[in-house]
Amino acid sequence: MSRTVTVKNVIIGEGTPKICVPIMGATVLELKQEAESLKSLSPDLVEWRTDFFEQVEDIEAVKEALLEIHSVIPDLPLIFTFRSAKEGGQKGISTEYYITLNKMAVESGLVDMIDVELFNDEADVKEIIAAAHAKHVFVIISNHDFHGTPPKEEIVSRLRRAQELGGDLPKIAVMPNHPGDVLTLLEATYIMKEQYADRPIITMSMAGTGVISRLTGEIFGSALTFGAAHKVSAPGQVAVAEMRDMLSLLHRNL
Repeated sequence: MSRTVTVKNVIIGEGTPKICVPIMGATVLELKQEAESLKSLSPDLVEWRTDFFEQVEDIEAVKEALLEIHSVIPDLPLIFTFRSAKEGGQKGISTEYYITLNKMAVESGLVDMIDVELFNDEADVKEIIAAAHAKHVFVIISNHDFHGTPPKEEIVSRLRRAQELGGDLPKIAVMPNHPGDVLTLLEATYIMKEQYADRPIITMSMAGTGVISRLTGEIFGSALTFGAAHKVSAPGQVAVAEMRDMLSLLHRNL
């Protein structure tokens, strides 16, 4: 049985998949407005996609934005994510700044989790993880393939690698080119959960074809899913209210 991860009052890896909603404002004002609007949706977690923030390359501006977001939603678990262009994000930054940015978030005391991309230099990934764990911040180690779906063995291999590196929540998102790819993702998720995982994992197949994977985590083994409030951060995200209804429906019938 995979252990759970408890962040604030949210237990990830128990019961229905927890719902995370991204905020993606370009300015502090937009971010505060988005954060305010989340209160009525009651998501389990919030992810700040900093690659959308127009001042993301100004470390002090990022820190100030974090303070403002936290002041609006202090009780909601916050994930700090810079998604690189190579994995579907809005821009690229240097490796040095990527490390600096994540360490600042960790040391700020304002975030509960950070997202670190698996396909960085191993030493850099370990450095960021060590800094996060020293401050009791959880780490999602992620991989995103917007071009296709690798074979199930490769999906499992990447998730296992994320776990071996010390990620608290290994994550993979893949793009289906046909419905069979969704089955590949779901089978890999189930194999990882049953045979290798000693912690919660996060998996999804993107776009409309893959929507089913965002809803069936409790069956196949994905512990967290991403829903949309106003804007989607990845293809195939479902509105939070609809997602909660569907997750509850599945849960009641298991």
